[in-house]
Amino acid sequence: MNVVVDPSAGSPPYEQIRAQVALMVGAGVLAPGARLPTIQQLANDLVLAPGTVARAYKELERDGIVVSKRRKGTTVAEAPPKVATREIREELDAAVQRFALAVRQLGADHDDALGKVRRLLDA
Repeated sequence: MNVVVDPSAGSPPYEQIRAQVALMVGAGVLAPGARLPTIQQLANDLVLAPGTVARAYKELERDGIVVSKRRKGTTVAEAPPKVATREIREELDAAVQRFALAVRQLGADHDDALGKVRRLLDA
């Protein structure tokens, strides 16, 4: 599960985690029954306090996206809400715009930048 937290973003870390997981579940990237990392593991991976991850998971559970069971961990709900295609397209458009801006600001070669994206997507 690829989740990234940007400390300079306008939203708090728990909300960034919640939004990214919700989008991955809604888009079908995380299938029903898929196991999420433990709170401690994700907190360690993202260098965050466990309480931050716990809050994100609690909100995901409140929204019916995940199910948490003691000693069994947190998994994607069997019938999670779907994300609208329009919402996925909007998220993708925003990500592409941020990437294009960064490439221009860095003065990077466009072919080189696109090649790096292809390699990351294929990995």
